Amino acid sequence: MKKITLTIGTLLLLATSAVAQDKVTGYVFEDQNANGRMDRSEKGISGIAVSNGVDVVQTDSRGCYELPIGDDTTIFVIKPAGYKVPTDHQFIPQYFYHHKPMGKSDAFKYPGVPKTGQLPKEVNFGLTKYDEPVDYSVILFGDPQPYTDTEVNYFGRSIVDRVVKKEDTLFGISLGDIVGDSLPLNKGYKAELAALELPWYHVIGNHDHNYDAPNEWLADERSELEYGLANSAFNYGNTHFIILDDIRYPNPNGGRGYTAGYREDQLKFVKNNLQFVPKDKLIVIAQHIQLKDTSAEDKPFGNEEERQQLLDLLKDYPKVLFLSGHTHFQMQLPITAEDGWKGKETIWEYNVGTTSGDWYSGELDADGLPCAMMRDGTPQGYAYLNINGTLYSLEYRVAGAPSEYQINLFIPKVVPHKGRSNYHFVANFFMGHENDLVEYRINGGAWKKMRHTPMADPSLTEMVMKWDTTSEKLSGRRPSSPIESSHIWIGRLDKTLAPGLYEVEVRATDRFGKVHTAKGHYSTM
Repeated sequence: MKKITLTIGTLLLLATSAVAQDKVTGYVFEDQNANGRMDRSEKGISGIAVSNGVDVVQTDSRGCYELPIGDDTTIFVIKPAGYKVPTDHQFIPQYFYHHKPMGKSDAFKYPGVPKTGQLPKEVNFGLTKYDEPVDYSVILFGDPQPYTDTEVNYFGRSIVDRVVKKEDTLFGISLGDIVGDSLPLNKGYKAELAALELPWYHVIGNHDHNYDAPNEWLADERSELEYGLANSAFNYGNTHFIILDDIRYPNPNGGRGYTAGYREDQLKFVKNNLQFVPKDKLIVIAQHIQLKDTSAEDKPFGNEEERQQLLDLLKDYPKVLFLSGHTHFQMQLPITAEDGWKGKETIWEYNVGTTSGDWYSGELDADGLPCAMMRDGTPQGYAYLNINGTLYSLEYRVAGAPSEYQINLFIPKVVPHKGRSNYHFVANFFMGHENDLVEYRINGGAWKKMRHTPMADPSLTEMVMKWDTTSEKLSGRRPSSPIESSHIWIGRLDKTLAPGLYEVEVRATDRFGKVHTAKGHYSTM
């Protein structure tokens, strides 16, 4: 007989013959000596959730589970709080076993999971117990999305090398579009990412699929080879994380390309999984395309019925956060009754700014790295999800800049003294939402409220206009044209002041109560 145990980076075969292909059984055990084998002295762990991607069961008193299985199934353990799962040499969590006896590698331009052979007698998962904190941080990467080896290098130098890792950081999540269509680039991406030495989970994006797949079920083959699962769940502290592939490719509605939504099997998995998650836990759902429809130019969530089904499954959980990427700009999105939410309190979605920024565009700096400012005027960077028990906060980090850099000011340099025209300045509060309080004062005077005014960021407009008006060739690649930014505020400059140099100070209070400041200057003459 053949037995499989999840090890650090590999699955070990412990015996030789196969069992029937209609069910899988095995143990979840405490791997006390971290050797990847269930030794005689090691015991199974009861009450641990295990799934086949649809059904979810808990291990019995001996740590044993049993699940239905088909010829294209991934079995995985749902990491419990207080335990670690193994990682491979590039820190990709290894908590799954692919059962694909015939494989799919010959069917695609970019091979997927190769033939796995006969189902073993047991598929075991070893966990390592440790003192896991309930207060910790998670790094969030939106859309790394390199299209070339050069851009893989940009990702490493402009993001990975510039990440300021907090002491309490436990792991990271990349929110889809890991690469840009050329799936072999995952190799270079993972090599760069490994420098952070953190367990890293991955969401599949619309640029991560096998485009030659004949149906949705097979579109994530390469992603499964690289990262294991397109849909999964795990626990850290008092938070339950769910990763979902919300890209429906090929478009099931008969249209071209892709749309956003969920298959029936995914919704069944969420339902079955949540039966073992207490209602007082914080639920964090990571997916690629944003859940909430916006007026943005990018594709909104395609299937309202599927979106509603997911929201209905979550309605009894008062603490829910959605994380998404895809847009290449940044938004704080409340999900309310108008969006189909039936819970008592508003929940939120954070559409995270991207590590690729505006697809690695813009002039090259002294280090040969592109500016890559996003279309809403948010500089290229990454984010932190900070968790305290079942409460959370969010913060954005501009790559290579001090953590205090949260607001960019665009201020006219000179204002005519008592001139006929009115002069305004612009504050781009990168993490802002229209309900946030943003104020300003001039030369230490009284604070005045700024007016939330969605518009294109003039700093970005000026940057793009340089490309359109210069008579010289610029390094790098022209940035995308600006879009209306949701986090712009404007204030009026005082033109009655006597000629001289004046300081403009802005303070913004985010939805978590944290105050951010920025300063600039203008002259009257």
